[in-house]
Amino acid sequence: MGVPEAVGGRIGGLVGSRAAVTLTFLAAVLSIVTGLVNIGSPATGGVLQTYLSIPRFVTTTAGFTGTLTGFLVLVGAFGLRRRFRAAWYSTVVLLPVTAAQGLLQERLLSVPLVVLSLVALALVAGNRGRFDRELDLTATQLAAIAALAGSQLYGTAGAFALRDQFTAIDSLTDAFYFTLVTGSTVGYGDISPTAGPNDDIARLFTISVVLVSVTSFAVALGVLLTPAIEARLTKALGRVTESQLEMLENHVLVLGFGDLTEPIIAELDGRVPFLVVTPDRERAEALSDRGYDVLADDPSDESVLRRANVEEARAVVTATDDDAHDALSILTARQLNPELRIVAAAAQQENINKLKRAGANTVISPAAIGGRLLAQSALGGDGTEEIAAALEQEGQDAKVGTGGGSNGDPA
Repeated sequence: MGVPEAVGGRIGGLVGSRAAVTLTFLAAVLSIVTGLVNIGSPATGGVLQTYLSIPRFVTTTAGFTGTLTGFLVLVGAFGLRRRFRAAWYSTVVLLPVTAAQGLLQERLLSVPLVVLSLVALALVAGNRGRFDRELDLTATQLAAIAALAGSQLYGTAGAFALRDQFTAIDSLTDAFYFTLVTGSTVGYGDISPTAGPNDDIARLFTISVVLVSVTSFAVALGVLLTPAIEARLTKALGRVTESQLEMLENHVLVLGFGDLTEPIIAELDGRVPFLVVTPDRERAEALSDRGYDVLADDPSDESVLRRANVEEARAVVTATDDDAHDALSILTARQLNPELRIVAAAAQQENINKLKRAGANTVISPAAIGGRLLAQSALGGDGTEEIAAALEQEGQDAKVGTGGGSNGDPA
């Protein structure tokens, strides 16, 4: 496969994955809306009712659970946006459920829900390779989830086993309801131990359920929500986390730090998301203190650029005083993202073509531009039009002389 075909295939995959995430999100919202409509006005029959005899409780359940399924799909959509493989599996399972729920509901929203779910399913399944990130849960998070699940299992099994000593527990659903309501500290009071003289076991069991389930709820919420809270706090303090790096897309990467970096940042600030990658830790800390997203690491390292989500970036800018290191950064970025737009500033004018051969689409010599502006100003004009024409001619000459950038784009 040639370079154009490879680039075209990657663009198609990128567009397809983004379309898959968008349609999954829309299907989730539509499922939630349809479910809420059915909660307020229960469906009288499903779309399939014309051909099949479907029990009423099935159609009612489909309408009632539509909102819950929609929220689960919504969580999956956010997971897909971060390219988690676990989110891919859950979405592939849940989208057919939303489509089936749509078929069973007699609503105007049912038809678009079914269509959106099936189209999103096809796109998600077709872009399986794009969702390759592993969901890396810590041992503490796994333990919190296990404790929460274990406490609910304990309460449900025990309440059902002691159902003769409880009011209104006749099934596993009743037992699970009792455990969940107790653990969440809601406590409706519709289910409780009976007041007989031989019901001490049920009372002691209820005390244990309160202690175990409430504690597991508190621990699980704290452990699972703490990373998200820390991410927001670190963002407010000018720090960038791994989660925030994973969420970056359609952003600009500023690789390295030089004399031109400050004006570049000032121009980008407020207009587009950007991330500065510099090995200078003091400079990185100073920029972070000013509220900018900074990754203190080597911008020519492949693993660092992957962390910076270079595959989802819209452009790269290099403008340090070291053309050789800039060339390495450009070469690495070009290899990781063949269609990425790369703009570079050459500290030495003789290095312009070298930076273009490394993969830069456009290379500018600040010294040459400054010299021409000074000369034109001395002659009584601002020189803007003349310099623009000269730069355009230089670009055409470089294209003829070098065949354009390494990716085949015009210089």
